[in-house]
Amino acid sequence: MILAKDLESLTFPSVFKSSLAKFKNRNALSFVNSSPLTYAQIGQRTEQLSKILVSLGVKKGDKIAIYSNSTPHWGVACFAIVNLGAIAVPLLPDFTEGEVERMTEHAGVTGIIVGDKMINRIEPISSEKLPLLIRISDFAVLRKDGKATDEKSRLDMNTKGLPALEPVNVQENDTASIIYTSGTTGRSKGVELSHKNLIWCALQTQTMQRINPLDRCLSFLPLSHVYEFTLGFVMQFMNGSSVYYLERPPTVSSLLPAFKKIRPTVVLSVPVIMEKIYKNKIIPTFTKTKRMKKIYGIRFFQKILHRIAGRSLKKTFGGNIKFFGIGGAKVDPVVEKFLKDAKFPYGIGYGLTETSPLLAGTGPSSTIPGTIGPVMRGVDMKIINADPVTHVGEIVVKGENVMKGYYKEPEMTAAVFTTKEDECGEGYFKTGDLGLLHNGIWLELKGRLKNMILGAGGENIYPEDIEFVLNQHPDVSESLVVEDEKGLVALVQLNDDKKTLFQQAVTAAEHLGEDIAYSRAALMGEIKFYVNNQVNKFSKIGRVQTVEEFEKTASKKIKRYLYNLRNGGNKNVSEEKDDSKK
Repeated sequence: MILAKDLESLTFPSVFKSSLAKFKNRNALSFVNSSPLTYAQIGQRTEQLSKILVSLGVKKGDKIAIYSNSTPHWGVACFAIVNLGAIAVPLLPDFTEGEVERMTEHAGVTGIIVGDKMINRIEPISSEKLPLLIRISDFAVLRKDGKATDEKSRLDMNTKGLPALEPVNVQENDTASIIYTSGTTGRSKGVELSHKNLIWCALQTQTMQRINPLDRCLSFLPLSHVYEFTLGFVMQFMNGSSVYYLERPPTVSSLLPAFKKIRPTVVLSVPVIMEKIYKNKIIPTFTKTKRMKKIYGIRFFQKILHRIAGRSLKKTFGGNIKFFGIGGAKVDPVVEKFLKDAKFPYGIGYGLTETSPLLAGTGPSSTIPGTIGPVMRGVDMKIINADPVTHVGEIVVKGENVMKGYYKEPEMTAAVFTTKEDECGEGYFKTGDLGLLHNGIWLELKGRLKNMILGAGGENIYPEDIEFVLNQHPDVSESLVVEDEKGLVALVQLNDDKKTLFQQAVTAAEHLGEDIAYSRAALMGEIKFYVNNQVNKFSKIGRVQTVEEFEKTASKKIKRYLYNLRNGGNKNVSEEKDDSKK
């Protein structure tokens, strides 16, 4: 395990230099089905790209965007930029042409390194706004000084003719990256993170899970998301492990062969992936007959069945998993209970883009279902404006991983830090999340402050808790609980089987349309009855509506602001008459 004392400074050039010296002959980055690049080869390609950038006029403080799916060259591009003291601006692959244009203009980006499949989205952006365009796969310069070129590749180009790289004085507090959020609340903000923010966080994360040169990490989340970047790239690189990327989007057909071939020891994921496995694979297996369902309902037998399923689950992920990290959102307590029973080696983490990201978490040996884990060493966490009965309040933090601010947004930055008037004093970052600290160190997350709904009697209603119940219904794929003038509304996305069943019936016999509508309404009433039998009286749902498919962020969280019924955000929502008064 690398320590801060092993580095000259908490900067990317220092990490790069240290890792190349220690691990030069070990495999570093690779596609699943390609020959891996060693640390030494990564060093050579990074130097090559840095020289190309310098020859094109890139200097310290310049902003260069990376707009690509995760590839071995994504890491090369990042190091090539930040080692020069320039600032990397990673853009999520699912950002549209308009979003890319808006963000690159806001950040003052002068060049972009782009994935082959994204080039057609970039070309319409004027050369005045993006005068430099480099293809990530082979470093070909496709646009130079605002003019298109016909370059084929620079990958094998001899760079000896280019000037040697001059030493750059990169300081710990220099900005390393501006990361644009894809948040659930709407407008993207440019989060300005320093070298120290990111490197310090990667170092501290090792206290949660140690990584070594024998580890293999299968990476399928976007590297432009700070969770995957810090834990799935920086932490791996500084410890000499090997990271493998998918050539295709992460689906069952691409992931299963990859797990079998790589047999990873480390995987980073988001809750929705494990929740879908549990709901679509585990539950149907144990409840397919009345007898099995009855047996599964007995806790003693349930634990035994979960243990058996756990062995199969480990084999699905290649058989060598030692750390399956889950972050990005709260985990369904039912799913986590299954993982615990199954002795599956999962860990839980909590953090935000603004905190580089990790704030609290625990490895497989210490997880407690329903909680996050201990506050990360070096992070000062407090709960403010806590409810006197439940002790739930807003989570605020201080630490070396807290952002410099929102780029070009001084007022917005000031608004998310506490002042002298706050009970904790000034300088704490307000996460906007609700939680409580057990014994002052062990975090339990309750939900987003903005999502909390105030009941008619002043009760605090946490939509996420109701959604966990809704998502256990066999016909519900995902859900969102919102409020309108009449009370709580459950927006549900039906699972594929149920949607297909309704669609086939309507298509096959149009004259049954009225009966189909009645059936859908009956199902909505049944879902409502299901959830209201399991929640407290002030959390009961008034009605249920369907959504064809929820729009999500890169970390697979639903974009809640699109579905605010009070403000007209009724995107893709259809309402059925509820024939049930239950």
